Formats: sequence, C-alpha cells, structure tokens
Amino acid sequence: MSQRRSFTITGVKSWDVIIIGGGIIGLSLSIVLRKRGASVLVVERGEPGREASHAAGGMLVDCPLETPRPLQALATASVRLYPEFARELELESAMKVDLRDYGTVFLPTKEHISHPHWSTMNTRGFDPERAEPALRMPRFENVLEQAAYLTERSVDPRALTNAAFKTAKARGVDFSSGDPVTAVDCTESGVSGITTKKTSFKAGRVVNCAGAWSGQLGPHRFPTRPVKGQMLCLAMPSRDPLKHVIRSPQAYLIPRSDGRLLVGATVEEAPRLSSCRNSRTRKSSKTGPDYVPELPTRYRFSEQLRLVATSLRQDISAMEFCWRQLPRKSWPT
Repeated sequence: MSQRRSFTITGVKSWDVIIIGGGIIGLSLSIVLRKRGASVLVVERGEPGREASHAAGGMLVDCPLETPRPLQALATASVRLYPEFARELELESAMKVDLRDYGTVFLPTKEHISHPHWSTMNTRGFDPERAEPALRMPRFENVLEQAAYLTERSVDPRALTNAAFKTAKARGVDFSSGDPVTAVDCTESGVSGITTKKTSFKAGRVVNCAGAWSGQLGPHRFPTRPVKGQMLCLAMPSRDPLKHVIRSPQAYLIPRSDGRLLVGATVEEAPRLSSCRNSRTRKSSKTGPDYVPELPTRYRFSEQLRLVATSLRQDISAMEFCWRQLPRKSWPT
C-alpha cells in the first residue's frame, strides 16, 4: 500500500493567524493581533463589515435584566472597554464612530419588575419627559411611570466597521473577500489553514468569527440559533430630536448624531441563513408592542433595513408600529 506524502510548495504565502469573518469582531481581533506582531489574513464571504455588523443597532448592553448570567462578566468588561476601543479607532482612521453616552430609557415588563435586580435599577430621580422632550406624548404617560434609566452607550456599527476596516488595512492586515470558507483544514498535529470555494490558505492558527455562519464550518460543527429582526431608518426633525435610546424587550429606538433614528425589533426565528440585504417590506404584522410611541409624522422615512443574524424571507413583514410613524404617502408598497 502506497503511503500518502505531503509536499510543501516553496513560495506559497502563509500567515500566523487566519480570521474567518470580517465583521466588527473579526476586524477588531485582526487589529489587536497585528499590534502584537502577528501576520493576519481576514477571509470574508462577502464584503468586510457588510453583513450583521452593517445592519446592527449598536446598543452596548450589559443590563442584568437582559444578559444571561454566564455572559454577564464578559458583557460588563466589553462595555467598559468600548470607549477606549472607539477612541483608538477614531485616532487611527481619522473617522468618527458616533459613540453616544446619553443613556437608555428602559421600558420593563412585569417579569423585569419582579426580577431580583430591579430594585437596583435607577427608576427614581429620572424624569424622562424633562430629559427627553421628544417623549412628551399622551401615549407615554403610563409607561414612563415605571421606566428605568440605564447608563448605557450606543455606537454606529457602520461607522465603527468602516473605521476598523481602514485601521486594519493601514496596519497591514490582508483580506480575501467574496469567497466563503468551506472548511478548517487540520492535520495530525493541528490546524493547517482553511479551504474556500475557490482556493485554500495556510496558517498555524484559525479563529472562527463567522457569526451566524460559524456553525456551518467543519471539522467541529455546532448548532446556531438564527434570529431575524426588522429595522426602519427615519429622519428626525431638527427640533427636539430624540437623544436617549428607548428600549423594551420587543422593540427599540436608537438615535444617531446625524439625525437618523433607527426603529427596530428582534421578532422571530429564522428558518435558514442568508445575507443581510435591504428589502422592501410588503405587509405589516402585529408583533410590535402597543406602547411604542407614535412619533410625530414629521419623522420622514429614510431607509428600510433588514437586520439578520441569519435569514430573512422576501415577504418579510414589518412591525405595525413602524408604519404608524410614517405619513401614509410614504408607506412602501
């Protein structure tokens, strides 16, 4: 029986580390590794920063009411590191990432109010209507009585990933785009690289940062839980624009410094994986909570986004409360 022999082709480039996935996690990791002297290749199935990182809301949350206990320490550490991380990216890229620290007005459910940590929340001494003139609406009166103020930050994920990509390129990180990884290659001694649909790359270490697609890569496949959500982008009026993030377990409003307002929710499980793309919503659903405010009709429809941690169907529905915020003539068909 003939024995297999492995050959090393001289001149074939290899890297110290290959990172699968060019979202904000993969990009930030590549920057840190380059700072430590490692050669790095980021392999992205599409374009860097154009999947979930492109459509995310950007809320930096470590609230004990919403964070699973095993992840609490990690979430809190991440939130504390973000200001320095954002500042470094802005300095190196000469780009703004819109890190905001106005905080969050949290609208709780009965389960949250009965949670052991609720007594530690800042539910007193904060007047939402005074701090946030945009909330002076009759619909909000009963809801705001139990609202909590959270000292959270938010960031613009698109600006963040653009700054991270520019910083990574400037630091010498290599990129391969538009070629999905099909497998992590292994030998008896360990990892040897990756295989894509078009080619293969060599490295002694491989980090899987593929997000929702992580579980599809061999040799060790693991289950993922696809969740899809929907977002609208509105243009806020220059007078009394929303400052704070407004969040409930079902929906959220996230203001940006450039006058945009993201309205969104995570609403249902996704049956399969697909890319995050802009789409036109064809029908409305009643998944949005009744207490989400009817913002003034002068909030102009700017852009509709499809947020996916995974998959969205062509006929995906939007939240009823989103439509109520738009003048009827602005409704997409």
